[in-house]
Amino acid sequence: HIDAGMKLGTNQPMGPLLLADFIGLDTCLAIMRVLHQGLGDSKYRPCPLLVQYVDAGWLGRKTGKGVYNYDKPNGRPTDNTI
Repeated sequence: HIDAGMKLGTNQPMGPLLLADFIGLDTCLAIMRVLHQGLGDSKYRPCPLLVQYVDAGWLGRKTGKGVYNYDKPNGRPTDNTI
């Protein structure tokens, strides 16, 4: 529901969670770690769920599973959080 709200509210082509899946959750985690270590600001500390997803191999679209599941034959992502 976060992605739907952001798409509708900001008129963007995709929400932040779908974008993270396209980028790769491992890449997002690496960026967050660099920002947190380099700037020392806790707002850049990676959330535990992101770490758990990456540790589980849920890296986003490139592995078929991330915030969304991409295993469906139609190629449309389905929500993993429900």
